[in-house]
Amino acid sequence: MTVAGIIFSNLHDQSVPELTRFRTMGSVPFGCRYRLIDFSLSNMVNSGITNIGIITHYNYQSLMDHLGTGKDWDLARRSGGIKILPPYITAFAQNGAPSLYSHRLEAIISVQSFIHDLSEEYVVCSDCDAICNIDLEKVIKAHIKNSADLTIVTKNMYVMANENRDITITRSSKDGKLLQIFPSSAVSNGFYDVSLNIMVFTKRYLESLIADSIARNYISFRSELIPRKIEQDNIMVYNYDGYFNSINSVRDYFMCNMDLLNADARNSLFSVANRPVLTKVRNSTPTYYSPDAKVKDSLIADGCHIEGVVENSILFRGVKVSKGTVVKNCILMQDTYCGSNTNLNCVITDKNVVIRDGRNLSGYETRPFFIEKDAMV
Repeated sequence: MTVAGIIFSNLHDQSVPELTRFRTMGSVPFGCRYRLIDFSLSNMVNSGITNIGIITHYNYQSLMDHLGTGKDWDLARRSGGIKILPPYITAFAQNGAPSLYSHRLEAIISVQSFIHDLSEEYVVCSDCDAICNIDLEKVIKAHIKNSADLTIVTKNMYVMANENRDITITRSSKDGKLLQIFPSSAVSNGFYDVSLNIMVFTKRYLESLIADSIARNYISFRSELIPRKIEQDNIMVYNYDGYFNSINSVRDYFMCNMDLLNADARNSLFSVANRPVLTKVRNSTPTYYSPDAKVKDSLIADGCHIEGVVENSILFRGVKVSKGTVVKNCILMQDTYCGSNTNLNCVITDKNVVIRDGRNLSGYETRPFFIEKDAMV
């Protein structure tokens, strides 16, 4: 059994334009020291997948800086390893005007030469913002056992029909064969099997899908391609019951980070035996806590300087909280500086933000206050 991986680094950039103005979705910082792509990469590496292509779109300098040669994921290899797959102008743009891809299927078509040259028998595709710690080896074994052409990983989750989220719902038989696939806009509130946008293909089958899509000018897996294949092909569903989350808005980003303050959610991601979440290693000095500092229910990375009060917050590397400052329910990214006698509540700061003395900034859990990179307030 040989398996290659493909990760989509840009597909959901428009969901959080505030966070992706200077970076791809895959390189959005998360949980003190990680990037979103670390979860998909680690899931693949922990399952023995060592030939991974990362499809890019635009604005991917920060992603390349983070990945480097891939050595932090044991992917600095002469054969296999990480391959950045840069974009090209597709032939499937609307009105004949050249444009970059906007759908998952178009992205797959754009790297068909990479897929054709793969020697592996199976291909695992994953979005970069699939926040979970899943044993893909089990999914692949189930795919082989079922003699499936395609296996879609799902999780039973509560779905609200009026949510502005691009969610794919599946319905399957008792033995796991896919019967229907449709968007969440077609259902009412309730529990449904939601696609995690993690799929396992037999390589030959994936190539046949690409050829069929080009011939028929399809651009969507969900609405055009898979519905036409359900009856004739063996498409299966694999139900995952562990922790999962994804980022569809700044609110989602805030809530997903805050989930990490819950021990159960944190342990289900970072304390799974033999499945560590790997990331780029950076050596920093230990965090300094002054005698007057008060810290409660927070995650704080190395290299911080804490003189004030920090509660229920997540601080990335190099954050400074000055004397008299109170930080509650906040996410402060790398090298954020908080001046003296400042009060922050439900605030997200991007990197290198300066908040001057005496500022009072507050958002709310459902609408956190966001400050862009390099800003001074």
